[in-house]
Amino acid sequence: MDNNQAYLQELNKWADETKKTLEIANLPENQGWIQAISDWKTNVNRYLTEEQEIMTEDLQVLHDEGQRILNSMVNHYQMDSVPYGKHHLPPLPYAYNALEPYISEEIMRLHHDIHHKAYVDGLNNAEKALYLNLKDKNIIRHWLREQAFNGSGHNLHTIFWLNMTPKSTKYPIKEIKHQLDKDIGSWEKFRELFTNVASSVEGVGWAVLLWNPRSGKLGVQSFEKHQLFQLADSIPLLVLDMWEHAYYLQYKTDKASYIKNWWNVVNWEDVNNRFLEAKNVKWKLY
Repeated sequence: MDNNQAYLQELNKWADETKKTLEIANLPENQGWIQAISDWKTNVNRYLTEEQEIMTEDLQVLHDEGQRILNSMVNHYQMDSVPYGKHHLPPLPYAYNALEPYISEEIMRLHHDIHHKAYVDGLNNAEKALYLNLKDKNIIRHWLREQAFNGSGHNLHTIFWLNMTPKSTKYPIKEIKHQLDKDIGSWEKFRELFTNVASSVEGVGWAVLLWNPRSGKLGVQSFEKHQLFQLADSIPLLVLDMWEHAYYLQYKTDKASYIKNWWNVVNWEDVNNRFLEAKNVKWKLY
């Protein structure tokens, strides 16, 4: 056995042990990491079981991806907050091609690795300028705009990745289903309303299902860019990215097909978990 094969076996062993630890802990936030490790382990096993020769650059890619997953877990469990300027790109909870044919691998790589990473970098730069090293108070408005734009972009994309899954139930489930029936009338009425909201986005923005603690009800809203048209004091539960970079390579100008196909990958388990957490926040009703 050569050194590369031995190293692959060590990676495989690490994946099994880490997955087991996460499964025993049985925490909702672990599901994304379990899926990410499973997908990564599949790639490792491809070189082991098929006795496929692995090149040095391929081994480096596997190493870097595993390190990215590990860093994400370590950062989550070692910190009770993210230091200013230290946000990081979360790993996808599934393989880049897992949402095909509805969302292509090419789009997922560009969208996650390039666009989302740019928002993380922009947010870190804004926080460093505002909280750690504000040299010129005359440009504070610039950094506030940068924080709002990039911070909202980072937060919404982080929800977006978890809001999708290759194992979608296709329909709402559990408590979120009952709340949609109660507030909107039915799943069909909600789907039509949300689709219309997404279609109404002009240029760049998002369609959002949200929980409003001030009314104690669900609501829908379009966000312009990432940060405009937001309903203050509300909590996003389900978000759909309507920026062109989210669909253009695959759907061109056919936004309607993008929206229609996206319903096939909605992660209603994640939406329901977010709803259960959000529903704990309920202010005096007005």
